[in-house]
Amino acid sequence: MTPQIKKILYATDLSKNSSYAFLYTIDMAIKHDARIVILHAIEPIPAYTEVYGAMTDEFKKRQHEEMIESMKKHLQGFCKKAEVQIGSPCIELVSKILVPVGYPPEAILNAADEEGCDVIVIGTHGKGFLSHTFFGSVSNAVLHRTRKPVFIIPLPSEKTIVDWDGI
Repeated sequence: MTPQIKKILYATDLSKNSSYAFLYTIDMAIKHDARIVILHAIEPIPAYTEVYGAMTDEFKKRQHEEMIESMKKHLQGFCKKAEVQIGSPCIELVSKILVPVGYPPEAILNAADEEGCDVIVIGTHGKGFLSHTFFGSVSNAVLHRTRKPVFIIPLPSEKTIVDWDGI
């Protein structure tokens, strides 16, 4: 008997491809009557950068909180744009939005366990926020370090139009 899918972890780097992978996540959630946990990991600021800037702990904390709130609003925008494509209310499928500070593979694996997710959905070969490659090595690390099913969504073909500019 196949285990039931009731909670899906959707990990995103906020790229166009990860938006495309979100459509798969929504479809899976609808078909399985499941809920979605959205995760975007913010990589920690390297310690050496503190030497070059006079950042107080309070300034760093405030900046981090502002970034998290901005990311949460950005991620909520995924649902609004997805509704245009799927035609049904998407926000009802999302049970939580997580924006932890940490290295993406660890953040994804920790969230999948802590939130009790049954499967993980991630895109591959996306160019992430701040223009760094995110999911090639991340998806590989997640795939090889978890016992949960992982759905890796490749880049869409050129014929597929996913026009989510401005997300």
